[in-house]
Parts: sequence; C-alpha cells; structure tokens
Amino acid sequence: MARPSPSPPAVRIRAGPPTATPRPASPRSGESLAADIRSALQPLADAERAHAMCAYMRDQFAFLGIATPLRRASVARLCVPPLGRGALLRAARALWALPEREYRYAAVDLLRRHQAVLGPRDLPALLTLVLREPWWDTVDGMAAVVGGVLHRELRAGVSAQQTMDRALADPQMWVRRIAMLHQLGWRDDTDETRLFGYASTLAAEPDFFIRKAIGWALRDYARWQPEAVAAFVAGHIAALSALTVREATKHLPGHERDTAATPAPTRRREVGAATTPIALQ
Repeated sequence: MARPSPSPPAVRIRAGPPTATPRPASPRSGESLAADIRSALQPLADAERAHAMCAYMRDQFAFLGIATPLRRASVARLCVPPLGRGALLRAARALWALPEREYRYAAVDLLRRHQAVLGPRDLPALLTLVLREPWWDTVDGMAAVVGGVLHRELRAGVSAQQTMDRALADPQMWVRRIAMLHQLGWRDDTDETRLFGYASTLAAEPDFFIRKAIGWALRDYARWQPEAVAAFVAGHIAALSALTVREATKHLPGHERDTAATPAPTRRREVGAATTPIALQ
C-alpha cells in the first residue's frame, strides 16, 4: 500500500511595515508661491529683450525680458493645487509689489488659472491691486480675471454685475475700462443692455483707452450679434468717436458695416433701452 505524500510545509508570510496613508498635500502659502515664481523667472531674464520691452511701454516700467510663452510655462509648473483664496490673493499682492513687469503678468496668470476660488467679494481687492502703476497691459489682464469671475457667477444663476455698474462711474479711468471690457468672450451670454448702456455712458469720454475699449467690446459682441451692433452704432454714430466706430465695425459683414455707417434715427428706437446710458447703482 502506497504511503501518502507528506503535506508541504506551511509557508509563513512575514508581515511588512504598515502602509502609510498618503497625507493630503498641505496648502501652499501665497508668499512661498510668489517666492518660487520669482526664483523661476529670474534666471530667464534677457537684458536685450528687456530693453526692447521697456521701449515698447514708453520706458515707464522695468522688465526682465521674458517672452510670454516662457513665462506662462514657468508659472504653470508651479501652479499646482491646492491653492486657497487667501493664498492666491497674497501671492498676487506679493508679485505685484516686485518692480519688473513680468511679475505682475505672472500674478494675472496665477489669478486666471485659479479664478474658480474667487468670487464677487474679491473684486474690490482685484481692482485695488490693478491700480498700482496701471497701464493697459495689466489692466486688460485683470479685466479678463474680473470677467471670468462674473461669467462663472452668471452661469451659476447669480448676477453680480452691479459691481461693474458702480465701476463704470469710478474716478479712475482704468477701472472704467475694466467695466467696459469685462464681458469680452461671453458670446451670447453677454448682457446686451449693459454692453450698449456702458458704451453710451462712456461715449463722450475723450480718452483714447476708453474709446478703444468701447470699440473692442462692441467688435467682440459683433461676432455673435452683428445686426445688433450695427444698429447700435448707426443709432449713435454722432456720439461715438471715429476710433470707436472703426474698431466696432472692423469685422462686420459688408451689409452690416454699411448699416452701421449710415445714421438712421428710426433705428435708435428699435434698440430701445439698450441704447440709453446705464443706470448706476
């Protein structure tokens, strides 16, 4: 009779060290992020390019001489979550305090990438920030941040554009420019009444940057509603500057451009409330 095979020896598995539960990343401080961005940008400085950039901006500001794609790529590598609202605003303020203009551009890059943590309550802080040595370069970048915040609120069913109604009467011309430009890129979400009302309110201003902003905002909306823009321009041809009209009608189709260039008093009534200056709140 065959003998049964011996059972294999039991294998003893030695337990390893307990697996550590990954800790969530600690929120970054705004000051440390600003310092990291500064450290990343400083080695990229190009004196020759900086001289040309300074001359382009009428020798008003200092520059490192960094091209926009390179700056944005450097900032993007450092802009990893989590980044809270307070840290974001502190980082922006710290970058804005540095003398070279690229740090302010980096602050705008940062704000745009993380604008989801911002809300209407932060708009006064953003407008205060942009008035430190303002010029069109930083102002227009901040207009995109402000517009992004308000557009997100609108998509969520909350209207917070009353802040821009007040900004339209601000004594600072650059804040009024932001109010005029904040709906850029909103397409059919654009509040047409506000757009045309703002344009009417600011039409008499002599400043180049205001007149240019009116034309730019109208031209952007004309991509989606060319007939409405053509009718508005035609109804206000006497009030709008030549610069504004030229910018507003630059990309209108031929028929709409002809309509815009022809004053038509009856068209003023067709546009209705949208042609009247906005009621400031």
